[in-house]
Amino acid sequence: MKHAFHIPVLGLAFSIDSPLKVAKFGISSVMSIVDDELIERMRAFHAQENQLYYVSIKKTEKDYRAKRITAYLNLVQQIIDMQIFHIKNEEFSPDSDLTKYFELLPDSDFSKRRYKTMLETEGVAQKTALQEELKTMVVPGEIDVNIMAKVDKLNVDAKGNKLDEKYSDALAALRGFAQSNLRSSVVLSAGMNPRLYNYLTELPPFFPNRYGVLEKKIILKVSDYRSAYIQAKYLAKKGLWVSEFRIESGLNCGGHAFATEGYLLGPILEEFKQKKEELVQELSSIYRAALLEKGTSNVHTLPIKFAVQGGIGTAEEQVFLLTYYGFDSAGWGSPFLLVPEATTVDDDTLTQLIRADKSDFYLSDSSPLGVPFNNFKGSTAEQRRMERIAKGVPGSPCTKKYLVSNTEFSEEPICTASRVYQHAKINELKSRTLPDAEFQSQFDKITAKTCLCEGLAASAYLKYNIQKPKESTAVSICPGPNTAYFEDTYTLKEMVDHIYGRRPLALKERPSIFLNELHLYVEYLKNMAKNSFDDVKKLKVIQKFKDQLLRGVAYYRTITNEMEKFGFKETRSFLSMLSNYEEELKGQG
Repeated sequence: MKHAFHIPVLGLAFSIDSPLKVAKFGISSVMSIVDDELIERMRAFHAQENQLYYVSIKKTEKDYRAKRITAYLNLVQQIIDMQIFHIKNEEFSPDSDLTKYFELLPDSDFSKRRYKTMLETEGVAQKTALQEELKTMVVPGEIDVNIMAKVDKLNVDAKGNKLDEKYSDALAALRGFAQSNLRSSVVLSAGMNPRLYNYLTELPPFFPNRYGVLEKKIILKVSDYRSAYIQAKYLAKKGLWVSEFRIESGLNCGGHAFATEGYLLGPILEEFKQKKEELVQELSSIYRAALLEKGTSNVHTLPIKFAVQGGIGTAEEQVFLLTYYGFDSAGWGSPFLLVPEATTVDDDTLTQLIRADKSDFYLSDSSPLGVPFNNFKGSTAEQRRMERIAKGVPGSPCTKKYLVSNTEFSEEPICTASRVYQHAKINELKSRTLPDAEFQSQFDKITAKTCLCEGLAASAYLKYNIQKPKESTAVSICPGPNTAYFEDTYTLKEMVDHIYGRRPLALKERPSIFLNELHLYVEYLKNMAKNSFDDVKKLKVIQKFKDQLLRGVAYYRTITNEMEKFGFKETRSFLSMLSNYEEELKGQG
């Protein structure tokens, strides 16, 4: 990697073509490959934009989902190859992408130092030689893909007959990536799916080729060490190597929020720091033994990278996380929603994000998955949800069915955000004689669910004006709480310069990443404690959660001096806030 940061997956649409925007500058990004309908329409759009051949892949074709994903990923690779070719044939003029490529690089990068040498060189022959050398150093960023492991609906054919498991949503997506021309990684997130993990063993690109090289790599996105260890060990026993762990804050992130049991980011990173070498050695031993058992003798020792993401907002935070904990890369997600050069956010939603304040970003029950979801009050999907409730017709039409799971009212699973489910559930609720306050509370829980399949894809359709007639244009967006501190749109250069501390952006007053996350966990604990006074089991969970948060507060006190060395300011205020949260926690229960 040329850069010390990457852009994680952002919903369905928001990073669906980010590689086409940033890979040519050496920046790595991640695309979701959940929604094959979105992917197929993006392929049609970008093929036309680049005057490339396009033939649609119909849903009537066998294995259409995997084929669509493969075709789009191949198109993305083809376009980026063209971009890199053009960049290498440009001159070092002020406005060229070639110049921009090197200007964006971190100052510590070897090729950036050579670039600066070239700028300072006066001799024509020497300068020309350096320019030709620099052009050979231009390499694209990684084109990675994301699969939410547990979003894995089993499918049926046109006649309603059940298809083989290999045609399930997650397995078909994985196959689409495996059959593509990309030489990159799949990021597996949202927990462990044995069916998906076992299917990896049927895909040769995830095993070493005859040169001992992995053509396709595995990245695990996890929220704690235990999860990383269990999943990686499971895969290693099958001869599958995890090339990178991406540790994400449980709550201080965008999208779905997978809260830990009170473990804060700092202590989690400390555990990785202390156990990294031991982890790599153990996994290597298991991995080599598994491959030898499969008859693979050409087994090389492979490295593991470690990345951190979720709520990073300043250069000082990035440098501290990477240097103090010995990590390789930092993920900057939600701030890039405000960078049109990097992500795909429709104009209206972008305007709402800029105008928003801290209270507009909140943890909701909106997701049909039943997992807390970072929501935005200014989104048109949220406005549309409230309008439907007011009209007496809550719920959404369910067309894509990626998140169907409930069988309370039917043999075939339906989505809890669908109009069908919410109508049936509300009728059931009405049949019970409940006090008004309790009825309203239950009603609000039912109608909180919103359609994410359509909402998280709509932004791309609006941005590129490719929506279909009568198609919903209500946009769902899932920015992390950290977005509240950025107050404008930014150019790619402005954001990258901010990340590297060259020209810091003027942010709204913002607590440090650690205090932001701690605040979110304290609020999460308070919500857990509501209506749990008589539940012994819940009280035990809450006490364990609280104790873990208190241990996290104590840990942060031990690293305050180290934080100061890396440019963290107002550490006295930091310690004071830790004490305030400590008192608040001790006063709970």
